[in-house]
Amino acid sequence: MPVVFLLLTFTFTFSFHGCFVHAGDPELYFNWNVSFAKVSPFGVEKKVIVINDRLPGPLLNVTTNNVVSVNVFNNLDDPFLLTWNGVQMRRNSWNDGVQGTNCPIPPGKNWTYHMQVKDQIGSFFYFPSLGFQMAAGGYGPIRINNRVIIPIPFSFPQDDFDILIADWYDMDYQDMRDAVDQGFPLSLPDGILINGLPPEKANFTFKSGATYRLRISNVGIKTTLNFRIQGHKMLLVETEGSYTLKQYYDSLDIHVGQSYSVLVTADQPPSTSYYIVASSRFLELDLLGVAIINYGDGSNKRPSGGLPEGPLPFDYNYSMEQARSIRWDLKVGAARPNPQGSYRYGHINITRTIVLQNDEVMIGDRTRHAINGVSFVYPDTPLKLADYFRIAGVLTAGEVPDEPSGRKPTLGTPVVDASYKSFVEIVFQNNESWIQSWHMDGYNFVVVGMEEGKWNKSSRSTYNMVDAIFRSTVQVYPNSWTAILVALDNMGTWNIRSQELERRQLGQELYMRVKWDEAANNTVPNPRDEMPFPPGLLLCGKAAARSGTP
Repeated sequence: MPVVFLLLTFTFTFSFHGCFVHAGDPELYFNWNVSFAKVSPFGVEKKVIVINDRLPGPLLNVTTNNVVSVNVFNNLDDPFLLTWNGVQMRRNSWNDGVQGTNCPIPPGKNWTYHMQVKDQIGSFFYFPSLGFQMAAGGYGPIRINNRVIIPIPFSFPQDDFDILIADWYDMDYQDMRDAVDQGFPLSLPDGILINGLPPEKANFTFKSGATYRLRISNVGIKTTLNFRIQGHKMLLVETEGSYTLKQYYDSLDIHVGQSYSVLVTADQPPSTSYYIVASSRFLELDLLGVAIINYGDGSNKRPSGGLPEGPLPFDYNYSMEQARSIRWDLKVGAARPNPQGSYRYGHINITRTIVLQNDEVMIGDRTRHAINGVSFVYPDTPLKLADYFRIAGVLTAGEVPDEPSGRKPTLGTPVVDASYKSFVEIVFQNNESWIQSWHMDGYNFVVVGMEEGKWNKSSRSTYNMVDAIFRSTVQVYPNSWTAILVALDNMGTWNIRSQELERRQLGQELYMRVKWDEAANNTVPNPRDEMPFPPGLLLCGKAAARSGTP
């Protein structure tokens, strides 16, 4: 199947239902048709999810402050939802596109997402959030461009390329889901795809001497991938909406759910072509995804020499040291003209510490994954709707303690209540031998520390409180911890999840309900702090018969 990115035509309108926008903010309108297709990248035919007949799906190319409407037609035989990995959805968890906030789009129906990409730039992606559908595709790239009045902190590249790398399983996604639910762990992947294609099928054309921006996302379901280019260094400039200190890398470890932008200059002899490699990390099996860069003389020559070598497969120290080297550029602006360094997070008082420990547990006769002893199961009513309509018996606030308690593992629907405008320290503690990847919807956070061992209060002495990277997905190495700081300035109910599909399917996620604390703020909430109930929102479960008034 050819890889085609389609920038859809947009129209300007002057209204946006349920949003607080200005008349000058244009609305971009997209129609996306979700359907099945069949591909066989490694010789085994598999049913995949395509959007507008494409895998990856169409590029969502927008600019800061744009109001975006995406009308999704579900032509599958399963319910369907898309979520927007890293897009912050200011004041708008109503459109987050996960099962705890939205009712699924039924087969044969459509629903329109409405969102404003406010105060944000950068490289992201979207993907299906329900029942292992991501293992079948349905993903695509997102670019949020700078407004014209905000310059990018590097010379404008010749072109941008979106590169989506992913592990691949030949098994049908529904069979994968059923097997995991029955307690059978996922096997090793069958291969690595680059832009939905098997090795040496994806091609990129460079003009000799020109510089290109590559926006790389790991859209896989389990595997960390190392990305590198034969004969070319990569200048890292951005990750998930933050401009980084400009540093050259021979290769980059890109963990599940993460996105990076690098600049690559076509400064090698044009007499040959060059390999791009995405290789598996921390697996017993060395899997390779391969693409080819052709210098644009039309000859399409074969690359000479072997594939560029990456780091040793299980060298966790290399990977952690690389992660620590990625830092915020304090001198440049991003979505706003003020420098990123004007956000002096190290001078803000921490109001609460939450330690989230992931565990593999047995509940009954089944293996599950849990956070602080609670393994998440979804009710038939989204948590956001249950909260809005005050429906009892759906969510349980406080069910997950702020730190591991040694409790007997249980199933539950945990929601962490948190105060709007508080500043929270979250520690992800990984006592397992497998690397973890964590994401927080609705927010970016500052990754202040990661170390081997068990976190304690004295671990704060190792924190980077000046220029730590600001992002939305972070890795936690085996038998290690990662600490983040987050300003809870976005009201709503937000998903905190493992980016590894098997773990998420078996309960490694929770929700944080960020709400106004009248006692702490000595005032009532401003209605502008969260969007009102949007017209036309899909209703289901115990909310199915409700209207827009609680």
